[in-house]
Amino acid sequence: MGSNKVNYSFQFGPVFEAWPLLLRGTWMTIQLSFTAMVLGLAVAILCAWGKTAGPAPLRWLINVYIEVIRNTPFLIQLFFFFFALPAVGIRWSPYMAALIAMVFNLGAYATEIVRAGIESIPKGQIEAGHALNLSRVEIFRFVVLKPALRAIYPALTSQFILLMLASSVVSVISADDLTSVAANLQSETFRSFEIYIVITGIYLALTLAFSYVFRLVFQWGLNYPDRR
Repeated sequence: MGSNKVNYSFQFGPVFEAWPLLLRGTWMTIQLSFTAMVLGLAVAILCAWGKTAGPAPLRWLINVYIEVIRNTPFLIQLFFFFFALPAVGIRWSPYMAALIAMVFNLGAYATEIVRAGIESIPKGQIEAGHALNLSRVEIFRFVVLKPALRAIYPALTSQFILLMLASSVVSVISADDLTSVAANLQSETFRSFEIYIVITGIYLALTLAFSYVFRLVFQWGLNYPDRR
């Protein structure tokens, strides 16, 4: 029996020649992911506050939002914002549709993380804030939210990384992210193996970089003394 030999000649030249496109796609992924993380965290904090201190109708609406997002695929959510809403006159660019879908997705998942952190704060600390005559906003910001974020930042970091990796899905609506650039290069050069090796390396580098930046931001921001 003859041996089967795979004769494949690696050619990374066409991939590296397209470095401006790869750089642009990488920057788009970073920009899209970071913006969605910031806005999604803001949504999560507001929803977590609503679930713990809001009236019953508000808590019900937030629960419906969380259940809908957490029990449907992100791809379907993306299609809803980009393909379904134009039927009722709401149109967005691929970038904006991708951003809004990512914000809604992260907001739902991060709400439960933030809520768990808020509920872990001892009631005695809140009572102490009232004793110091702090306003409700000051109590929530300094007595509740900051210690809560300090406790849950590892879980938030993991959720942020998952969101960044999930951003690759937005290529299906022609958003010019890294995965979309890779697909275009593959159709032009037919060097699939080389392209996706490089793209894998870029995503890995982004994951490590985001993890390091988040660790620095949370450790510095949450340990920085308040000046009031």
